[in-house]
Amino acid sequence: MNNFTNEPSEHSPQQKWRDLTLNYVKAVNEYVEKGHQDGWDTAGPEPEDPGREDLVESLLEAIRRANFAGDTSDIEKLRNDWPPAQRPLIEILEKQGQSLPLVYLLPDDSILLRIGSEYQKGKTVRISGDEVYELEEVGFFGRSPNRRYFAISRKEGVEIIDGWEGPQVTMCLWPTGLENIPKGYEVNPLTKPPTPTRLIPFPDGTQVLIVSDDGIFVSSPTSVKRIHPTQEDLRVEFDYELEDDPDEELTVSISMAHGAISNSGDLIAVGSQDSTHLVFDRNFNLIANIGNLSEYPHYSLFSSDDEMIVFNSCHFYNGITVGVPTSLLPGLVTEKYEEDERVPILEDISRVYAGVSNRDAFILGNGDGDVVAVDTDGNVLWHQFIGSSVGNIDISNDGKTLVVSTYAGFVSIFKLDAGKQAPHQIGNGNHLEVRRWIFWKDEEKPLRW
Repeated sequence: MNNFTNEPSEHSPQQKWRDLTLNYVKAVNEYVEKGHQDGWDTAGPEPEDPGREDLVESLLEAIRRANFAGDTSDIEKLRNDWPPAQRPLIEILEKQGQSLPLVYLLPDDSILLRIGSEYQKGKTVRISGDEVYELEEVGFFGRSPNRRYFAISRKEGVEIIDGWEGPQVTMCLWPTGLENIPKGYEVNPLTKPPTPTRLIPFPDGTQVLIVSDDGIFVSSPTSVKRIHPTQEDLRVEFDYELEDDPDEELTVSISMAHGAISNSGDLIAVGSQDSTHLVFDRNFNLIANIGNLSEYPHYSLFSSDDEMIVFNSCHFYNGITVGVPTSLLPGLVTEKYEEDERVPILEDISRVYAGVSNRDAFILGNGDGDVVAVDTDGNVLWHQFIGSSVGNIDISNDGKTLVVSTYAGFVSIFKLDAGKQAPHQIGNGNHLEVRRWIFWKDEEKPLRW
């Protein structure tokens, strides 16, 4: 084994980092436990972060030495000597962190990762064990809810393949921007394909949901339909724009576009900043209109059994998540900002960026760097703090591994229900973080931590 650190002395940077980090984590976990059990009024003051910024240079030197040594045992020693933390790195993250908006676990336990935001050229890599391989010909991509099909953005359209590296099933058309424009209004076609923020193949592999700022579309090899904004939404918006300025060039643009497809493929849940929570059937008929309880609709997710749809709306970094029982569809309509007993509140703190359904729980990642599991009644089952806004979450087929990416260039891998957690983990789930990858802009290579 390569010895990349000397034996720590009581006052060495390494020992200071370890002591300050673990003592702080212990204090935070005790504080949170007391708040949940006895009430926050009796929990006392929140523990103060001990800083550690003066130790970051030594930390990064240790991380780089361990990684270039190339021995897995060195990484385990690194994690013990220099336990992972996020807050002391904030100044570096502002310069070096980068968005990791897509992460998927493949059946062979390797990880598929998108580096760079949806609007950047970006790149795709595959993490296999302790190795990272760039997939140069893969642009933006997505996966079907049943985990079988993948969609890949190509110049000529959206390719759907059967399994990662599997055969092509079909090539779906890019939208032109003229789809479902109401009669009597003139809109110029798009000069280039929309930039997708999500590509979701349907469970049968024949179509793909394209989520973008130009609209949300369902595309097949022969046709494309815009389902959001609807024709009626566009008519209202166009009339408003033309009344304000009759010479204005009409365009279609939405913000915070999001969408999800049920595991059966029978339902589509979508929304955007200026909409409510919307549900369409497989024939693209609007069958439910759920009023958002916070300001802006931001995220949607189906449970693994399709019995509930999760919708999150947000205001800044706060938000409210509701659960819509699909047994109430079609025909469910609720009012904005008004609670409805048919639509329970599952969580009322977070702006949700990503999530997965695991048995009877929804595992949600928020803008504050927390991963929170709640059940269908809104009970918090466990939580883990990673830091920085969560980019994406995925879970293995057997439900034993969870992978979380962030907008700061971190990928955390957890063994669920391990019965313990590492001393550096802020949380209470007894899920063990076994690796934290660092993908920073100016690093020579990805770093294990």
